[in-house]
Amino acid sequence: MTTLFISDLHLEESRPDITDAFLAFLKHKAHGVERLYILGDFFEAWIGDDERTPLQEQVAAALREVSASGTEIFLMHGNRDFLIGQDYCERAGATLLDDPTVVDLYGTPTLLMHGDSLCTADVEYQKFRANMRNPQWQQMILQRPLADRQQMARQLREISMAKNQGKEETIMDVTPEEVVREMEAHGVQRLIHGHTHRPAEHELEANGQPAKRIVLGDWHTHVWWLTVQPGQEPVLQKQPL
Repeated sequence: MTTLFISDLHLEESRPDITDAFLAFLKHKAHGVERLYILGDFFEAWIGDDERTPLQEQVAAALREVSASGTEIFLMHGNRDFLIGQDYCERAGATLLDDPTVVDLYGTPTLLMHGDSLCTADVEYQKFRANMRNPQWQQMILQRPLADRQQMARQLREISMAKNQGKEETIMDVTPEEVVREMEAHGVQRLIHGHTHRPAEHELEANGQPAKRIVLGDWHTHVWWLTVQPGQEPVLQKQPL
């Protein structure tokens, strides 16, 4: 039995190397395993399930093939693709997962998150995130013409890149106190998340006991994944794109 975790692929047409690496990962790593969790920022941008680009359909077909092999696939929203909906998940054979969610990982309760909500020092971003995750705002955006949404996505990406260039690195990382607060609120000793692009395993204390935070890597230059098997410690792995 094997469960795999990935995040922050940022799939987009301008990076076919990442798409190719993902398709190879599905074929050689994910096909036939018990579960595959994709913890957000799967796509670089998402403006609605009605867009249906060749890339989106290619990825959905590949996921559906893995799902047909018996692998359960779970998809969590990130800060780039929070508009992915049930329609796309059904086409991909995936189940949409709430952020945060606690799962029983071979006997160990484990908290799964994308990770952006843990970066509380970035107050400006947290306000933006609250607006973007508002169901009324999302419904209003999805009712706009596709061309308008595509233009809006380009503008938001440019604004985000410009703002992030001027921010200190520590502001864009998780707040340690928020990590502990979330873990204690959910009664867990293990947290798995992405978002920060700082792959590592961190030892900490939560609920008065030793705890661990595992950060998944982004796929900019390497393929990163976490392998979890019964009775073994999780293994964070990577290989060049």
